[in-house]
Amino acid sequence: MKDSVEDYAVYNYVLFKFHWKPHEWAQLTRREKALVIASISLRIDEEKEAAKEAERKAKRARS
Repeated sequence: MKDSVEDYAVYNYVLFKFHWKPHEWAQLTRREKALVIASISLRIDEEKEAAKEAERKAKRARS
């Protein structure tokens, strides 16, 4: 069950962030999908770190 939830999350990300159509995702090879998934994972990590940094800066600015 975990795999299907993760697959849905990745598909959702490419659909809304990259504006890919379902057939574009379906036509990718397994290796291409793995590359996209790894890239998304890195991007999400970077976004989380940027959000933490912005929160730290906001706290300092309020002090």
